[in-house]
Amino acid sequence: MEKDPVAEKWFSGKPAEPILRRVREVILGADSRMGEGTKYGTVTFHSGGDFASFVQHTKKTVSLMFNRGGIIPGKFPHMEGTGRAVRFMRFANVAEVNARAAELSKIVIAWCDLMSAPRSKKKS
Repeated sequence: MEKDPVAEKWFSGKPAEPILRRVREVILGADSRMGEGTKYGTVTFHSGGDFASFVQHTKKTVSLMFNRGGIIPGKFPHMEGTGRAVRFMRFANVAEVNARAAELSKIVIAWCDLMSAPRSKKKS
């Protein structure tokens, strides 16, 4: 898992730094197709498009926003939201990240599979 140096610097000194870093570790470790970078003042994970980013990152807890979470196939009990687009996962501590790591990894893989699937051509 190759870490982006700008993203690496972003984590330093955040109130929830250990939680943020553990979420990052789970996401990047789940699938080699997943990458990271910084965008809009936060760390964003991507594979075939923006996948998720940290929001409200100045708090002592972590909120992970799935930019287009509504299109990720599957049922995930800790993914919050019901609309067509955005979903969230929230973590209070590292133990909670560890407890949900398998679920988060499945979300990552589902996204990467979705984004790497062949796209159907529109009829002219």
